[in-house]
Amino acid sequence: MDVSRFHLTDSVTIARSPEDVYDLVADITGMGRLSPVCVAGEWDDPGTGAAPGAWFTGHNKIGEFGWSTKCRVDVAKRGTEFTFVNCGGNGDVELVQWGYTFAPADGGTEVVESWQVLPAYPDFVKSGNPDADVAVRIEGMATMARDGMAATLANLKQIAEG
Repeated sequence: MDVSRFHLTDSVTIARSPEDVYDLVADITGMGRLSPVCVAGEWDDPGTGAAPGAWFTGHNKIGEFGWSTKCRVDVAKRGTEFTFVNCGGNGDVELVQWGYTFAPADGGTEVVESWQVLPAYPDFVKSGNPDADVAVRIEGMATMARDGMAATLANLKQIAEG
C-alpha cells in the first residue's frame, strides 16, 4: 500500500525567536503540556537530550487507552528543525515521522509541524490484525493527527508567548 498521501502539515507564527520555540519542542519531557495525545516523555539516555540518534519514550493516551512508543531523533538543529520517528512500542519498526521546522517570520517564528506515515506502517497493522482495513485505520489516525497538530501548535503558541 502506498502511504505517501498520508502526509499533513500545519503551522503557526509565534512571537519568540526560533531558538526559544525550538527549545520548547525539543524538550520532549515537556511534550505533555503541548500535545493532546502525548502525556509525557523521557529520554532513554537522559545524558543525550535532543541529538540525532537519541531515543526517547513517549507516553500517550486517548480516553482510557494508553500506550508508549520508542522514538528516534533524526534531526536536531537548534532553531531550525526537530524531527523524530515513532518506531513503535518495541522501537523496531519505523511507523510515523513527526517534524517541526522553525523559520524567522514577522518578528517571530513560523513553526511548521508535519506528520508522515512511513512505508512499514501497513504491514505493522496487518501483523496485529490480518483482517484490518489499513486505509480506514490510517484515515482515522490522520484525523487525530490533524486535530492534534492544531491543538499542539495552539498550546505551543500560548506557552511560548505566555
